[in-house]
Amino acid sequence: MRRTLWKRTWTALAVALLTLSGGYAHGVPAAPSDTMEQDIDVAVQGVDAFWKQHWSEYFTGTYSSPRVVGLYDGTSPDAPTCGGQKLDAGNASYCVPEDYVAWDAGLMTEGYQTGDVYVYFIVAHEWGHAVQSRLDVRLQDVSKELQADCLGGAGLKGAERDGTIIFETGDVKELAQAITSLSDALPWTKVGDHGNASQRINAFDRGLSEGVGGCLPLAAPR
Repeated sequence: MRRTLWKRTWTALAVALLTLSGGYAHGVPAAPSDTMEQDIDVAVQGVDAFWKQHWSEYFTGTYSSPRVVGLYDGTSPDAPTCGGQKLDAGNASYCVPEDYVAWDAGLMTEGYQTGDVYVYFIVAHEWGHAVQSRLDVRLQDVSKELQADCLGGAGLKGAERDGTIIFETGDVKELAQAITSLSDALPWTKVGDHGNASQRINAFDRGLSEGVGGCLPLAAPR
């Protein structure tokens, strides 16, 4: 994934006692790299800009951006809370009552090792949930997680068309490999919550190829 339009200098996330070996080591996530943080920032800026610019093409009302909590240390007692419950390690979340998105540093670091496109997928997926929460119930699919995958794909593809994110050759294959390899390893990708790897890849691909309309229930008004 090549970065474009939004570039900024980041300081490393200050998380005490994090190892540099990658993934989870004795229950402690590795420190996220500056490069990974830049990719996350580009993903956030790109998908948010897409929904801001194109919301009225698909939906009524106005679009408002969710708050971005971003990276957090799920092993820390000071991890952010949602509805009074601490966010888990190895997870990513859209917090409905407080309207924010967040992702555990360990989850992002482990996924990033499979390829940079992984963090784009997570950001776009959680943004998909934020979009769902802003929709009329008739536009919400009963398979909320797969719809969020689809909306994530639509958001990333739309950002690519707008020139804010540029896909490189092999990125989609890289993502498929990442989802498959991690689908059973992390809470965020458990089959019972999010569908199996094949379903998730298909939903994401439908968003890429059909756009936002392909993510809406067939009976919903267009």
